[in-house]
Amino acid sequence: MIKGFNDILDLAKKKGPRTLSVAVAQDKEVLQAVKKAKEEEIANSILVGDKDEIENIAKTIDMDLNKFEIIDIKDKKEASLKAVELVSSGKADLVMKGIVDTSIILKSVLDKEVGLKTGNLLSHVVAFDLPTYHKILLVTDAAMNIDPDLDAKKKIIENANLVAHSLDIDEPKVAVICAKEKVNPKMPATVDAAELTKMNENGEITNCIVKGPFALDNAISKEAAEHKGIEHTVAGDADMLLMPDIEAGNILYKALVFLAKSSIAGVIVGAKAPVVLTSRADDDEAKFNSIALGVLMASKMKEEN
Repeated sequence: MIKGFNDILDLAKKKGPRTLSVAVAQDKEVLQAVKKAKEEEIANSILVGDKDEIENIAKTIDMDLNKFEIIDIKDKKEASLKAVELVSSGKADLVMKGIVDTSIILKSVLDKEVGLKTGNLLSHVVAFDLPTYHKILLVTDAAMNIDPDLDAKKKIIENANLVAHSLDIDEPKVAVICAKEKVNPKMPATVDAAELTKMNENGEITNCIVKGPFALDNAISKEAAEHKGIEHTVAGDADMLLMPDIEAGNILYKALVFLAKSSIAGVIVGAKAPVVLTSRADDDEAKFNSIALGVLMASKMKEEN
């Protein structure tokens, strides 16, 4: 069982190294993460961006740039397109967002000529290593889909399954999170949760166990579930939390990071290759963890193709 990011790193060392393309790489935390990924032998990186700025930052963190290929492109949009093109052309296995707006890197990912578009829904998955939980906890979607309908939620689960499977979780336990654990017609999220549970039982959603609606406490606490008389394999032991909308997902994300001091890793799923995506405010540890998770995903996708 993957209990924390140390386990993820150990697995990434076995699966790697993979080639990472970094879009707009001139950022201290990004370069620190890339440097560590090289040292840990999980990823070789191609740095796309302003070469002068990259070199200046590298000097401050004692980074030997002779170990990295640098493609000098000053314009952030052009650099993002080039970083994505390196993946679509097979020169890299995954792409990472550097110091650039998410909208710009996503536009490049979806570019008709050099992008990684598959026709699938794109969604965000974040992995949390919490001191208060007994294993890695996946949360989706906290960054991409604003108010997903039933079909979108089904696709978000299917996307997140790839992340879970890359962590060697063969049948992830998916808790569909709502404000309460009973279906209420006035609360559409609870209705969707019940439908997703049925879809899983009917074989429309496979390779996981889906159950809902769950209030958050019943999904992650055996004691809370038992107190409310909830008996199910997912209760208190969820591998993945499907959030009802981006508001709930983003609030939980920020609460776990800033109040619970959780370590995190974030990726976008649904493209032809993993997109390593964290907030510009995230530290180098979060970015390194995200690279490790992306390496595992890229390896899993190679195995399945």
